[in-house]
Amino acid sequence: MTKPMPPKDEGLRHLFLAAGYSFKGFRAALDEPAFRQELLLLLVGGPLGLWLGETGIERALLVGSLLLVLIVELLNSAVEAVVNRVSYEHHILSGRAKDLGSAAVFTSLVLAAFVWLSILL
Repeated sequence: MTKPMPPKDEGLRHLFLAAGYSFKGFRAALDEPAFRQELLLLLVGGPLGLWLGETGIERALLVGSLLLVLIVELLNSAVEAVVNRVSYEHHILSGRAKDLGSAAVFTSLVLAAFVWLSILL
């Protein structure tokens, strides 16, 4: 027989707990060299995008494309953590999962480059 699920936190308590989990995730991501590099890209490119964009849409695209790279990197790191949790042994599906995550990060970087080049050239 399974135990019943405990009641979910609601309201402000839920909001504070969720924010705490998010910050814990950001701290974990800072251990990843790729995340630190992409964060640096955002810290430099974000203000630059706000300055170089001539319209609100251009500024949103320039900065948003860099934020998207970080989002995809966070998801890739999550996939890698789960795969590593299951096993460090080489398995074709584990390798595929990690390769797909890497491809997603690469694609987001290509998109960011395309956005920046399209707007600035």
